[in-house]
Amino acid sequence: MNDGASYRIKMAIFGLILLFLIDIYAYQAIRIATHKLQTVLKVIARTFYWTVTGFAVFILLWINIVGIADEKTKQWIIVCLGIVYFSKIFLVLVLFVDDVRRGLHFSKKYYRKIKEGNVVESASRISRSEFFAKAALFSWSIPVASLSFGIITGAHNFHVRRRVIYLPNLPKAFDGISIGQLSDIHAGSLFNKTAIRGGVDMLLNEKPDVILFTGDLVNVETKEVSDYINTFDKIKAPLGVFSVTGNHDYGNYRQWPSVAAKQQNLRDMLIAHKQMGYDLLMNEHRMLELNGDKLAIIGVENWGIGPPLRFPKYGKLREAHANTNDAAVKILLSHDPTHWDAQIRPEFPDIDLTFAGHTHGYQLGVSLGNFTWSPAQYRFKQWADLYQEGDQFLYVNRGFGCIGYPGRIGMPPELTIIELKRGTGSVSVKS
Repeated sequence: MNDGASYRIKMAIFGLILLFLIDIYAYQAIRIATHKLQTVLKVIARTFYWTVTGFAVFILLWINIVGIADEKTKQWIIVCLGIVYFSKIFLVLVLFVDDVRRGLHFSKKYYRKIKEGNVVESASRISRSEFFAKAALFSWSIPVASLSFGIITGAHNFHVRRRVIYLPNLPKAFDGISIGQLSDIHAGSLFNKTAIRGGVDMLLNEKPDVILFTGDLVNVETKEVSDYINTFDKIKAPLGVFSVTGNHDYGNYRQWPSVAAKQQNLRDMLIAHKQMGYDLLMNEHRMLELNGDKLAIIGVENWGIGPPLRFPKYGKLREAHANTNDAAVKILLSHDPTHWDAQIRPEFPDIDLTFAGHTHGYQLGVSLGNFTWSPAQYRFKQWADLYQEGDQFLYVNRGFGCIGYPGRIGMPPELTIIELKRGTGSVSVKS
């Protein structure tokens, strides 16, 4: 047995023990909540609970010992198990609160009996309340329902977000130009082709003059996008469609049988962009020219802050930026927004506007009027929408697809439309 198989077995055993402890503890709520039911219904409810648990055990063993070749199938199995057991954490917490309550009550009674000189009687048990058992089940059902709803309706609930940016040095020929952006398609997590085509149509209905894709076409390997080439190749714009790579596009998130196989995966990525008709900018730029006026579209490979394998710094901005002095306005595509503060602003003050993605807004958030919150804001300084520092702007797209959890809660997938206007003016900016 090799080290990899041995490690998987150990992890499977650890996982089984952890799940078993959670299930044993959580079963107390099932047992108490069903004790007043008719015998048949009681047996059905309790049998169903342990059947699901047994299936989870079987699947965990299968994944870790035998393995599942199809990544999408594996992803959905893990997601389903994750939803069930993540939700059980809330159930367990409610039961724990009840146990603390019962422990305090028992201690109080025990202390009182000692004072009265009747220690034997004090040992009588204090039963778990039916209220807490039902509250525990309710607390479990809320995240199950929310996470399921986020998959069914949230994953493809595309929203168009519009912003106007004023640039004083914008040439007259480009005054009013409309830029469409999509980011983080993550084809390996897509599951509804009709909805995806609807999202593409929403973007095209905005009739942008140019479209930018800011990386992460796939999750782990290029072949994930093969079923969607004929969908995303419908994205066209009069001045072109330009794209860059994201951290997931290099095949760094899986083990390859050889270096050559990983290199071929990246070559296939370049081919996929070409098949879709996207002009992939690998540390290079293109000049848009109208009536003698020039606007530079600059694109770099992924450049991010974090562990090099997961967030590589392949981007070579100095190389891509070279020979763009003739352009009155420079627009940059860089997948990871951490690039903006780390290098773009300090070293390239003439880059007027940067487009990024990567954060997904953590696919979870709350938006009420001018108030917006997401866990992403604790990880990223710039995590969604429009930002400004001095004369430079950054727009962070919330993403078209999903990664990990194939759904969204309060953070819908985004299609961005930016209109550039010549001059100065007020603009809604997230700071």
